[in-house]
Amino acid sequence: MPTVEELYRNYGILADATEQVGQIRRQAIKELPQFATGENLPRVADILTQLLQTDDSAEFNLVNNALLSIFKMDAKGTLGGLFSQILQGEDIVRERAIKFLSTKLKTLPDEVLTKEVEELILTESKKVLEDVTGEEFVLFMKILSGLKSLQTVSGRQQLVELVAEQADLEQTFNPSDPDCVDRLLQCTRQAVPLFSKNVHSTRFVTYFCEQVLPNLSSLTTPVEGLDIQLEVLKLLAEMSSFCGDMEKLETNLRKLFDKLLEYMPLPPEEAENGENAGNEEPKLQFSYVECLLYSFHQLGRKLPDFLTAKLNAEKLKDFKIRLQYFARGLQVYIRQLRLALQGKTGEALKTEENKIKVVALKITNNINVLIKDLFHIPPSYKSTVTLSWKPVQKVEIGQKRASEDTTSGSPPKKSPAGPKRDARQIYNPPSGKYSSNLGNFNYERSLQGK
Repeated sequence: MPTVEELYRNYGILADATEQVGQIRRQAIKELPQFATGENLPRVADILTQLLQTDDSAEFNLVNNALLSIFKMDAKGTLGGLFSQILQGEDIVRERAIKFLSTKLKTLPDEVLTKEVEELILTESKKVLEDVTGEEFVLFMKILSGLKSLQTVSGRQQLVELVAEQADLEQTFNPSDPDCVDRLLQCTRQAVPLFSKNVHSTRFVTYFCEQVLPNLSSLTTPVEGLDIQLEVLKLLAEMSSFCGDMEKLETNLRKLFDKLLEYMPLPPEEAENGENAGNEEPKLQFSYVECLLYSFHQLGRKLPDFLTAKLNAEKLKDFKIRLQYFARGLQVYIRQLRLALQGKTGEALKTEENKIKVVALKITNNINVLIKDLFHIPPSYKSTVTLSWKPVQKVEIGQKRASEDTTSGSPPKKSPAGPKRDARQIYNPPSGKYSSNLGNFNYERSLQGK
């Protein structure tokens, strides 16, 4: 393929005058769509895609407009040029071409993005997804999930299968490999919004129960400041609501139950004088327990006699003692939090200190509701709670999510490396006798990580 400069010369557009090169290049870009006819169109699309690498804002804007104009002439031909560079072009061209698709496709009218065009996008995207970075994968999921033809149940199911393939759920999970852990989290984050009562999360939930939960304490991550264990438990909790029929339900429910027990301690032994025999009270990790208890509650609905028929009497008695101990501490902190927030409204609730208290109250209230369900005889799974990190929103029919600004004429800049999601603070109340030291409850410290 000739270079862009050679093509300009062939068209009689490029001049030798160095001082006029910038203006001439811009004029050339404006006029290139005129040559986008018949067999030339994919070639022109290829040239324009290469020109996305420019760092000149004005030129970059012209390239975007030119690509959009030929898109409206022949969407399939334009996609041919774009995907050719995504698959075979330089890294910077590939990156900019993907970002072009992720931001501009949704601006095109339905008469341009026909069903046939969307099928071509899906087909070509599958080729690219065979070898992508984490960031590229996220962008392609954004592209594909925005296609009208994939808004159906079957379309969403296709996307879930794509994500599952990318997550490599057939392979044994390696908790000590940061790349393996990161890939699973990235893929699961993309899958979660796709799950519904008709598009089940069973395959992912099964993998988490069988492969990830047993290795929870061994997980490694390259992301500084991210509580990887909490991140995994949050994802499992969100997916558990949409789990369908599970092949090894009892086995996986037992694994989830055993992990829950690790975070629900037995009460400390008391000496003859009524004081603790040990030096420290058990540490209650409310954020972890919220996730695990919610997941157990969701899956437990599918096997409601698990606690009564599948556990022996000693195991059930042990669990109820743990529940009772946890609930006793829970009630104290709920009262303290409510007292601290009493009478506060508007701006007063927006301070960092009070935001922490509000989240803590959501967490403790959720756990309280779920524990009450499990104390029923027989245990009940009827209560519904909203996970503490999920916003409670009323979405009007037909309401669309806020979209990113796609009007900028500046070349995209690489975002700085950092955590892929905000690390949520963990609610860990201070240890010590429940009845003492409550007046000095440090709310900021109570939500810090382990």
